[in-house]
Amino acid sequence: MDFTKHLQKADEAVRRRNYDFAIDLYRQLLDLDADQEAARRGLRQATLARFEAKKGSKLFRAIGGAVPLTKAKAMVKVGKHEAAAKALEDYLAKSPKDEEANLLLGICLEEAGHQRSAKAVYEFLAEVAPKNPEGLKRAGAMMQATGDVPRALEYYERALAIDPRDQDALKARKNLSAEAALASTNLDAVEHSRDAVADSEQTRQLERARRRHLTREELEEDRERLEARFAEDPRDVELMTQLADVHDKLGDPEAALDMAERALDYKKGDYQLVSKIGVYRGKTIKRRIARADKDGDRETADRLEGELREHEVADFRRRVELRPTDSTLVLELARRLVGEAGDQSGGADEALGLLQKLPHEARLAGDVSFLKGRCFQAKGFADLAAKEFEQALEGTPASDERGKEILYNLGLLAEEQGDLEAARSRFGRVFEVDISYRDVADRMERLRSN
Repeated sequence: MDFTKHLQKADEAVRRRNYDFAIDLYRQLLDLDADQEAARRGLRQATLARFEAKKGSKLFRAIGGAVPLTKAKAMVKVGKHEAAAKALEDYLAKSPKDEEANLLLGICLEEAGHQRSAKAVYEFLAEVAPKNPEGLKRAGAMMQATGDVPRALEYYERALAIDPRDQDALKARKNLSAEAALASTNLDAVEHSRDAVADSEQTRQLERARRRHLTREELEEDRERLEARFAEDPRDVELMTQLADVHDKLGDPEAALDMAERALDYKKGDYQLVSKIGVYRGKTIKRRIARADKDGDRETADRLEGELREHEVADFRRRVELRPTDSTLVLELARRLVGEAGDQSGGADEALGLLQKLPHEARLAGDVSFLKGRCFQAKGFADLAAKEFEQALEGTPASDERGKEILYNLGLLAEEQGDLEAARSRFGRVFEVDISYRDVADRMERLRSN
């Protein structure tokens, strides 16, 4: 179906500053085809333009956060990536610059197989959050997948400017530089680029590798080709890794996990393989959770969710063992030890030990203080928790998901200590921007009665 006229209509609405109409059109187009890059990019720009035009409006601020980010995270946990993406779009309609939500949206779209849409989101994130290394790296990976080597290099260079020790970005830059040099050599050696490869099958494979998204039929062809080569050389680690990647793209994380684990047997301690195995095992568990939910087996789903949390802790513990000086990895391990919002996982002592040993980095300071606050809160040290939460709150708007969580926790601490006036003040700041946040409305009613 050709959506050109509909896109033109939406683009024209943006030019006329009729943002609400434009956003409705873009959303309708994405409901029909979630992988429309132009519609996704247009939606990002339209929501940002509307936000900038209305950010002074008290009404606009008040209705922000109508669909809390935490609900989208819950959908992600059970593998409902399509639903999570829609919930995130609802949230971003009021908070278009939220870095965490934009990053999660891109990841959800990738998981759902919408590579072109994910690319548009990561490019937007790199635009509005130029200091977010994860967004830059994911934008680089998308550019590499589409064959745009120069732009991929540009994004990885920007990520390295923020963190020169980022091993993933360093490795990607090295590989891309080699690919660019090889392409340049081949082009200089022949009159036409197609003459660079005599074998037509190899030409087809190279062209396919540079395309942004392969069809299922093409992925199945790749799997058959790789399996035939693997049968001839069952110890080829690169073939195992490629097969794992194809299985993953075909939606078979179990087969991907099996192949990646075989590769690790030959290449023990390889960080990239350890990371892939962690991702594949996580997807496998999420798939089982989704199946249990579909069957209405809540008991099994709850057990698997606990298994998923344990796996995520073990996964990041292995990664940290391989890269103990990577502050971002250590922070992610601590985050999983503490647990997601309101769900303490019993790892407060270990998490606190990790956080206290981290060298000071300005870009991580807010996250470190927040997690230390969660640890002290779990251990019952209210005064220490409040101190860390106050530090984490500095420079964080109350309308942000993190800001609301910090204020909510400060309210809980004040209420536990009997300081009802302080509790009402903290809960009130959350209530002011998001009446639907957790049980803040009920707490405000109870405090008013008291």
